[in-house]
Amino acid sequence: MRLIERYLFGQLLWPTLLATAALAAVGLLSQSLGQLDIIIEQRQSAWIYLQIILLAMPQLANLIIPIAVLVAAFVALNKLQGDQELVVCYAGGMSRWRVISPAVKLATLAMLTCLVINLWVQPAAYREYRKLIFQAKTDLAAMLVVEGQFTDPAPRLTVYGQTVDSNGAIHNLFIHQMTEDGQATTYTAKEGQVLFKNGAPLLLMRHGSTQEFSERGVLNYLTFDEYALDLKPYLNSNESIRFKASDRYLHELFYPDLSQEYEKKNRKRMLAEGNSRLASPLYALAFMAMALAAVVGAGFNRMGYGRRIALIGAAAALVRIIGFAVQAACEDNVAFNVLQYSIPLGAMLWGFDQVFRPVESRHGWQAWIPFMRMPRPPIGVAA
Repeated sequence: MRLIERYLFGQLLWPTLLATAALAAVGLLSQSLGQLDIIIEQRQSAWIYLQIILLAMPQLANLIIPIAVLVAAFVALNKLQGDQELVVCYAGGMSRWRVISPAVKLATLAMLTCLVINLWVQPAAYREYRKLIFQAKTDLAAMLVVEGQFTDPAPRLTVYGQTVDSNGAIHNLFIHQMTEDGQATTYTAKEGQVLFKNGAPLLLMRHGSTQEFSERGVLNYLTFDEYALDLKPYLNSNESIRFKASDRYLHELFYPDLSQEYEKKNRKRMLAEGNSRLASPLYALAFMAMALAAVVGAGFNRMGYGRRIALIGAAAALVRIIGFAVQAACEDNVAFNVLQYSIPLGAMLWGFDQVFRPVESRHGWQAWIPFMRMPRPPIGVAA
């Protein structure tokens, strides 16, 4: 890459990185707000909360990176063209392809980055994400006590705790336990705490008492200094982690195990997801081509390129929305999967056609429709 091309590449790279960082920050904010129930309802630690937010980010990269490329290309190319730096490049003998090649290389790098994320990073991250969500929702120890409220964290178990301090100690604890045969036992304790022994949760109660009726109807009342209640029988051992289409690797999407009920039922959805993983990185290159069409394809204009940038920006948004709609339609009809590739490729071809087509051969709105464009007839010749 020559010096001038490295300069153009750098002018495009830094706005792309800044736009990616800004959009990623917005994505982190949206994810953090959407996962607040992990702390509020599931009572998980801040570290688990942070892990869940970060593990959900690779899926957003598929949307963030192409948009960042589009925004950065608009900003950088408009500045380069407005400062007449691209005009100087043309005057120095550079071809149009050499002028836009740094932008194409940057978009190709963004496309390959999206592809790597889609094929390997996202499935790995989302599997860990699903495991953490499962652990949070099935964490009986975390859901056992809500301060000042009677809760039923499991069937046949009612728990009340007046306060819970920062160390996890539960004060003024009340537990009503019912066995499968209808035998009821009530525990009260001044203090309790959830502990784990060999991976199994235990509720250790101190300075309390237990009351239960015998088979003859006699009330048995016992006091204790320390008593451990096994919480393992109240855990739902039938629940298991089920990986969704977004959590699976490409070979699992295209070649599912049809003996499994989920794979058999969601075969079309998995095919749509697999094709989307391969097709969606193309939007990075398609958006760069559209941005080049808005600025480079228009030729130099002292009045600026605001109108073209706005129109092509809206067109890029429309193209991406149509892509999402097609992906949803593919879950019902696998024949539509070819459109997942056709839409970004069509936008890409249109953009490059606008860049390399001579400016003098365009006639207003007809230049936007390839099959309606005709070369301008020579002077003195009837159209």
